[in-house]
Amino acid sequence: MKSYNSTRALWAAAIGIALAAGVTTARADVKDYEFQLVDKTVKTGEAVIAVRLVHKPDGKPVPDAVIFAKRLDMAPDGMESMKTTIDAMPSTEPGVYKFKAAMTMEGGWQLSLGAKVQGETGTVESKLVLKATP
Repeated sequence: MKSYNSTRALWAAAIGIALAAGVTTARADVKDYEFQLVDKTVKTGEAVIAVRLVHKPDGKPVPDAVIFAKRLDMAPDGMESMKTTIDAMPSTEPGVYKFKAAMTMEGGWQLSLGAKVQGETGTVESKLVLKATP
């Protein structure tokens, strides 16, 4: 009976270690994610800006992130206080997030985003630079 209990305890310990190892290796770091501009230029006026959220280690798109912070300003041209409205839009492509923005001036614009990825702790933050042209 003693041998049976020892074997059972060893199996339980092995399963526990395997499960713990699986949990730690399955989790990624928010630094493993990044937003990328689909197009780096847009026309002035009402514009649609599309960004792709990717998992950098495998390059796969990340759908269903919750974007809770967004800002669009002219910081690249030294006018950070010059900001504009930006609203989320629906997208049909997994991992692509679209925004409607009033691009009021030509020049460099900075899109700042903050997002939560399902199953990850922390926030994915990005500052992307795009150019508005006539």
